[in-house]
Amino acid sequence: MSGPCLTPSNRVSLTALDNYDPDATAAAVHTLLASLGGMEAFVKPGQKVLIKPNMLAGKEPERAVTTHPQIVRAVIKLAMAAGGIVSVGDSPGIGSPAAVARKTGILAAIEETGARFAPFADSVIIHPQGTTLHQIEVARDILAADVIINLPKLKTHQMMGLTCAVKNMFGALIGMRKPGMHLQAGTDKSLFARMLLEICETLAPTLNIVDAVIGMEGEGPGSGDPVKIGALLAGTSAQAVDTVATALVKMQPEQVFTQQQALATGRPLARLAELELVGTPLAELQIDHFRAAKMTDVNFGIPGYFGRRLKHLLTARPLVDHQRCMRCHACVKHCPPQAMAIANDRLNINYDLCIRCFCCQELCPYAALSTHQGLLLRLSSMLR
Repeated sequence: MSGPCLTPSNRVSLTALDNYDPDATAAAVHTLLASLGGMEAFVKPGQKVLIKPNMLAGKEPERAVTTHPQIVRAVIKLAMAAGGIVSVGDSPGIGSPAAVARKTGILAAIEETGARFAPFADSVIIHPQGTTLHQIEVARDILAADVIINLPKLKTHQMMGLTCAVKNMFGALIGMRKPGMHLQAGTDKSLFARMLLEICETLAPTLNIVDAVIGMEGEGPGSGDPVKIGALLAGTSAQAVDTVATALVKMQPEQVFTQQQALATGRPLARLAELELVGTPLAELQIDHFRAAKMTDVNFGIPGYFGRRLKHLLTARPLVDHQRCMRCHACVKHCPPQAMAIANDRLNINYDLCIRCFCCQELCPYAALSTHQGLLLRLSSMLR
């Protein structure tokens, strides 16, 4: 990993970008980083740089499921100009890394610039100290890097509320290690959020650059709707960047589980008042029309046995659209508690086993799974 950067961790840079025109994108990324000291503040000649975009699934860039290839291209060029030896990689939720990179246009950006594609094929066990996690398996490419540039897409997330810089580092875990982490957390979304915070803090990306030009609203992170936000964000702290991203789309911290847990555990940089914002004023970039994901938890805080029963009965659950379902087995293969099965040419869900992680909805290539809210949860949503 690289040495400490001189850019303050509480500084977050913002700039406007209306579309992904290559020249406009390159200029906007350059402007964005200039307020942080430029790429030269983060990358030194000869350093190994790992760029970690969001490559959830093999979808076209226009679907806003993955980091746009023009953003990836612009960051690669700047890192190379600073003298970095650049690799780009991620562990997709579904599909091989090479196939996903090709479909999303990211592989073309890698090949055109001469960067190396990192398929995240090998993993290494590490033992974080002072965390909930006793050990995690992380892609070897991540650990071998001197500099990690985290390149998330701003999207809604059915389980966590929002996915941005903190959640994007979950992709450092390879393949079935991610469902294993969901299974470890079970139905406790707060625990899963703390795990995400700890993974991000352990890997400590050097720089976080958020693609919020076209984000995703509604049933994200894989089946929502593209929405124009028109912004780029950057900072050395993933937590600080996520705090600004939450405010950018005017979501409340309690709607985003990682933000909620960052505040509950007293982590720094989880409040806007702690941050120094530079570049385009936040008020000029905020949008009013952003549609959050459906609530998936009542969160009344009812204690003990009755609270657990009530929460189990009245949380949201995945619902199958059998007209759309192509019985591809993607959800069955990736379901952490193995609560899904195809029998008699029909997808079935065992709700007694289901932990409400919504991995199935996140990874379904046909948008055949939606979120169904229980009666009390719908009432709570209406009241909010």
